[in-house]
Amino acid sequence: MSAGNILVVDDDQNLIELIGLKLHSGGYEVTSASSGVDALQAAKQNIFDLCVLDLRLADQDGISLMRELHKINPDVRVIILTGYGSVESAVQAMQEGAYSYLTKPFNTQELLLQISRALENRRLNTEIQRLRGLLEQAYDFPNVIAKSAKMRTVLDTVSRIADTESTIYLQGESGTGKEVIAKAIHLASSRRDKPFVAVNCAALPEPLLESELFGHEKGSFTGADKSTRGLLSQANNGTFFLDEVGDMPLSIQAKLLRMLQDRQFYPVGSEKPVVVNVRIIVATNKDLEQEVAKGSFRLDLFYRLHVIPIHLPPLRERKEDIPLLADRFLKQISQQMRKDLKGITPEAMQKLMLYDWPGNVRELENTLEYAIAMTRHDTLTEDTILIKGAAGNTRPDVLNSFINGTKTSVKSYKTAKYEFEKEYLLHLLKLCGGKASEAAKLAGKSRTDFYELLRKHEIKIDEFKRTEMGLN
Repeated sequence: MSAGNILVVDDDQNLIELIGLKLHSGGYEVTSASSGVDALQAAKQNIFDLCVLDLRLADQDGISLMRELHKINPDVRVIILTGYGSVESAVQAMQEGAYSYLTKPFNTQELLLQISRALENRRLNTEIQRLRGLLEQAYDFPNVIAKSAKMRTVLDTVSRIADTESTIYLQGESGTGKEVIAKAIHLASSRRDKPFVAVNCAALPEPLLESELFGHEKGSFTGADKSTRGLLSQANNGTFFLDEVGDMPLSIQAKLLRMLQDRQFYPVGSEKPVVVNVRIIVATNKDLEQEVAKGSFRLDLFYRLHVIPIHLPPLRERKEDIPLLADRFLKQISQQMRKDLKGITPEAMQKLMLYDWPGNVRELENTLEYAIAMTRHDTLTEDTILIKGAAGNTRPDVLNSFINGTKTSVKSYKTAKYEFEKEYLLHLLKLCGGKASEAAKLAGKSRTDFYELLRKHEIKIDEFKRTEMGLN
């Protein structure tokens, strides 16, 4: 196997032959050209890893030729050969993209070393681009915000299992985005061009849910004046998403279990089975193992569904995503309302960050929708962010720790202010992963003022990060 494909360009035939011999002995494939025209012709017909190029050719200068070679192949590495008096031009060539230069006369061993390093540099850059592409592919879910480590882990799992046929079990609190993740899995799978059909098991009464899932024959019950295809039939060859599966009645659980086992079912009132090919994704905000223990969920169905479990973290555990989510919702909702909003003030964003969001992403979206509807400004301010149970911009639990107690235990205003300020700074740094610039922005402070506050409270960023990582 060749160590690399190299183009040598020089109008000195003796030098070309010498370089060619050395490179051949080193295991390289070598193509030679004595002019710029020949070099460009060769570059159009072959893919070269590296080019050894004389700075001064009879028909063209080396820098302009290098530019044209890079237009043909941007990844080709170029080593410039130059005379002693042209070193300044060689430096210019490096500024324009050459890998390195050698001054004539040069040691051929030095040339081989430079070539080896240049090709290794090319290999590493190619690998970096490949890995970057894989990373972008893994997290290329345009409807999913995932800056936090927990959500990146979720998307990593999604990227690995999306193209399998396995049943996916999504578990998380209400409002964490289970249907968004289900759609992301569908769009990343080979079924992406087929139907994605969703049903909320908690939204329909038992008789209606059975009919919606499996369909029914005409006359099978009162009001069934025509035969209807069920949602499972409509999802054939695609993805079927059962949301809030923990609320499915036991009688329908038995029928769903049979469908999962046989990949066929009987519509209500029919004796003819319907065969389907669907990928199943289920979601629940309940602990189904507890539901099994209570007798409200079948154990055999649980095992059928609990194949690839994915836990969606609540928003309070992924607060790094709040600014990005807020920005996404601000753009979407303001566009729907035909309002031209420029952003969110630091004080308003701080209020969003300090709240624990029991309703998760859905609650955040609703809060911002209200704020956008009510604001008369081009920026969302703190007073438009109405959060139930939030005491201004201050978390109640932090505030209460300073004011609760007996008369003798209440701290002086100065001490309480100092301790609260320190607690506030530590909380901000924790939210921002120890990044002082982000914390300063949330606090509405300049970086200089923020660092002055850190010095006042003897908070050292490096020590804070070590403590958070459990290194102390």
